[in-house]
Amino acid sequence: MDGRDWGLFLQPYEQAVEELKVKFKTMRAELKLRESYAPIEFVTGRVKRISSILEKAKRLGVASDQLDAGIEDIAGIRIMCQFVDDIHRVASLIRNRKDLTLVYEKDYITNYKESGYRSFHMIVKYPVQTALGYTEVLAEIQIRTLAMNFWATIEHSLHYKFKESLPDEVRQRLKKAAEAAFLLDNEMTSIRKEILDAQTDFEEQSNVVSRVLNGIQDLYFYHRVREAAQFQMKFNELFELGDYPGLHALAGDISAAIGKAKKGSPGE
Repeated sequence: MDGRDWGLFLQPYEQAVEELKVKFKTMRAELKLRESYAPIEFVTGRVKRISSILEKAKRLGVASDQLDAGIEDIAGIRIMCQFVDDIHRVASLIRNRKDLTLVYEKDYITNYKESGYRSFHMIVKYPVQTALGYTEVLAEIQIRTLAMNFWATIEHSLHYKFKESLPDEVRQRLKKAAEAAFLLDNEMTSIRKEILDAQTDFEEQSNVVSRVLNGIQDLYFYHRVREAAQFQMKFNELFELGDYPGLHALAGDISAAIGKAKKGSPGE
C-alpha cells in the first residue's frame, strides 16, 4: 500500500455513483411520462471495495499512482432492462448525453464471453464538482436484462468462492445456464407486446383506484361529506366486482364533483 487516504480518493467516485443513479432514475421517470414505457427497469450503483481495487490493480499490473486511469470500474452503475432491445435503446440515450463523455463500449451481448457472460458495458468519463474543484472520474455502466443479471450475480458468487478456479463441471453447468437465460430473453422478446399490454393494463387499474380514493379524500376536504360517502360506497361495489371501466367512469364523476366544490357550489 502507498499510504494514501482512501476516503479522499474514493469520495469523487462515491459522488459520481450517487449523481449518475439519480440521473438515470430521472431518465426512467421522464421516459415513462413521455412514452408510457421506460426501457429502464431499475438502477443500482456501487463503489468498488478497496480490496477489490488492489486485487485488480495487481492482476492488471497497474501502478498504485495510476489507479484512477488504470482501473475503469471503481465507480459502477448497473441498469436493468426487461428486454434485450431495451439495452440498445438505453445505450443510445447514454451516447447522446452531454453531461458525460463516452470512452468506449464493450458489447458482450453480440460477442458474449466464453463463460456465457452477457452484458453491455460503457466506460464513461463523468465530471464531478468537489469542494476543492472540478475533476473527472472513470465509471463503468453495465446494461443488462434481468435474466442476464441473475446469471452474472450467481457466476460472480461462484468465482468468489472458488477464487477464479471454477471446477470444470460447474463451469459447464454455468454455460448451460447462460444459454437458458439467453433463450428466456428471446422468448420474452417474442411476446413483448403481450407483456407490455398486460403491464399497461395493470398500471391503469392501479392508477384509477388511486384517482378515485384521492378524489374522495378531496371531497371530504371540501366538506362534501355526503357526496364523498356515496362515492365511497360506489367504489366499494365496483372494486368488489372488478369493474374497472365503471371505476374509470366513477373517477370522472368524482373529478366533476371536485370541480363544482372548488367553485363553491353548495353540497347536498
